[in-house]
Amino acid sequence: MKIEFAPLNIPMCRRLQTAAVLQWVFSFLALAQCCLAAFVLLALSDWWMLTLLYAGWLWLDWDTPKCGGRRSQWVRNWRLWDYFRDYFPLMLVKTVDLDPKKNYIFGFHPHGVLAAGAFANFCTEATGFSDLFPGLTSHLLMLPFWFKVPLFRDYIMCGGLVSSCKSSLSYLVSRPEGGNVAVIAVGGAPEALDARPGALTLQVRNRKGFIKLALKHGAQLVPVFSFGENELFDQMENPTGSTLRRLQNRLQGIMGVAMPLFHARGVFQYSFGLIPYRKPIFTVVGKPIPVTQTPSPNSEDIESLHQTYLHNLIDLFEQHKQTYGLTENQHLNLTSSTASCL
Repeated sequence: MKIEFAPLNIPMCRRLQTAAVLQWVFSFLALAQCCLAAFVLLALSDWWMLTLLYAGWLWLDWDTPKCGGRRSQWVRNWRLWDYFRDYFPLMLVKTVDLDPKKNYIFGFHPHGVLAAGAFANFCTEATGFSDLFPGLTSHLLMLPFWFKVPLFRDYIMCGGLVSSCKSSLSYLVSRPEGGNVAVIAVGGAPEALDARPGALTLQVRNRKGFIKLALKHGAQLVPVFSFGENELFDQMENPTGSTLRRLQNRLQGIMGVAMPLFHARGVFQYSFGLIPYRKPIFTVVGKPIPVTQTPSPNSEDIESLHQTYLHNLIDLFEQHKQTYGLTENQHLNLTSSTASCL
């Protein structure tokens, strides 16, 4: 394979952009393991008392990821995230104003391989979420497993990440003062296995848990589509029914996280590696769907609202697809998966 190396005269700003994305990929793929290893090594060293103190703090702080987290505006405003945004680049697009006195559930689509758009738009201020939606506080939901990793949990909570368990979502959207936005990558881990350039497959038809909670708490539903999310990485062919896909599904069922075999470019060359391609991402926030609070929704209530949500999601995609690089004959493919979801 011929390797295409990056030229030596690349401007410093582009090098900084690549460095910012490199640290994000590292944080996503390896930081949790490094934090756990550091904690274990510290426990085995002469500084073991520090781990004992942290363990006590962890016990006292255990429920914080399920109770709104512990965000840091300082971390969310790091200059690092501006370089991260400009690498692709990323843009958050508002279609309507949202009432800060209400609570919202944003359904984010598609998941993509590493959910770059969801992270940049809702865990940092690089794309101006607080300016576009004044009075609203965004929280991106993440698998509960990651909040059990020492040190790593504290870092990710700084950006506004919270647990994706039902009690966490309920806590956010039941606040009487309003102003909370819970962002859910509805397709979840299984959808990441279909994330490749040109793919428009969303695993959403049997994802109704978040619909039920929206009804229960009267939270408004907002479809969000991130154009370009699936263009960042190539992925090994894994069609449904293939040996690789069956193995990935089994691992996902055991571990709770997807294991897509993806690749893109490197740091100093463009031929292979785990750094995403420089492809623009436009995350479009749609119109809210009014939801009447129903403390005990039945199956008909859930199905009716779910169909309304899917209709609005399709409308959002169709209205904006040609603006953001797609053609008139490209349409969403809404499917079901065997995995459960909020």
